[in-house]
Amino acid sequence: MRVRHFDRIGNGGLDFTELGFGTAPLGNLYRAISDDDANAILEKAWETGVRYYDTAPLYGLGLSETRVNRFLRGKHRDDYVLSTKVGRLLRASKPEERTGIGKFFDTPSRREVYDYSHDGVMRSFEFSLERLGVDRVDILFVHDIDIFNHGSKEAAHARIDEFMRSGYDALISLRDQGVIKAIGGGINEWQVAQTLAERGDFDLFLLAGRYTLLEQEALDSFLPLCEKRGIGIVLGGPYNSGILATGAKPGAYYNYEAAPQDILDRVSRIEAVCKRHGVKLIEAALQFPLSHPSVASVIPGGQRVAEVESNRALLDAKIPASLWSDLKAEKLLREDAPSS
Repeated sequence: MRVRHFDRIGNGGLDFTELGFGTAPLGNLYRAISDDDANAILEKAWETGVRYYDTAPLYGLGLSETRVNRFLRGKHRDDYVLSTKVGRLLRASKPEERTGIGKFFDTPSRREVYDYSHDGVMRSFEFSLERLGVDRVDILFVHDIDIFNHGSKEAAHARIDEFMRSGYDALISLRDQGVIKAIGGGINEWQVAQTLAERGDFDLFLLAGRYTLLEQEALDSFLPLCEKRGIGIVLGGPYNSGILATGAKPGAYYNYEAAPQDILDRVSRIEAVCKRHGVKLIEAALQFPLSHPSVASVIPGGQRVAEVESNRALLDAKIPASLWSDLKAEKLLREDAPSS
């Protein structure tokens, strides 16, 4: 698997495999899986060449990190890149009061508490080290400091202000000391990522679903800013919650909800162009973001061994340049979207 070296500030940098693994599904997202199944999925990802793994305290309320712990035991620490996130602390709660009921299943009884302060960031980091069972992580992302999670632009910006006043200094200090290699944000909206990039010195953003075959608004201003400043992008959610994997079939999901008709229609048109070129929609969806020079890795995740194997095969699929040019000609892909 191809590797992309990233070193924005001259500290030796990190080697990202083009295909990474996002471990939210291993936190029993939408359905419960066993510890053995989770470990088999991670081992299969390793077998296919994946060497970048992203996790977070939120995923399964600590379950994802503890499952990654088991997997990483015995792996040489310099052989992989590991990221986790800060901004939430997990507190013991009654089972009926835990976070994520109906979203995460069979998890510890924990309740999330947002904390973007200096002390909150440091405590979150320390707890993650314990759950992961490692001596260090490579990247810390401030997590979900966006409108999607906090409900309004005003609430999100209040959290950003809280973070920049306090928690941001903790991340800068950890990076300056060489404890971590890079800092960034795990964000659902490119506009919020741009706000952070304009206010601080960030290395990477894990952008969930906002630069895909279906939508490229991040090219308006955010991705040009990343190119100018040498900021890297880890692209999560390349299938926009499923529709770019399943196609525009009834019940297809977009942004965690049933896809509206205009999205179904657009995806149908994209899929028709792909078929003319003998390319599967899901192949084009996985490979498209990697053409942008700021993208270091794409992390689709998976809850089954077969999904991990499929993602690896999709990465190797041959896609003719004429597919991208035809999508642009039909106004289904922006003219300024890098494609190769």
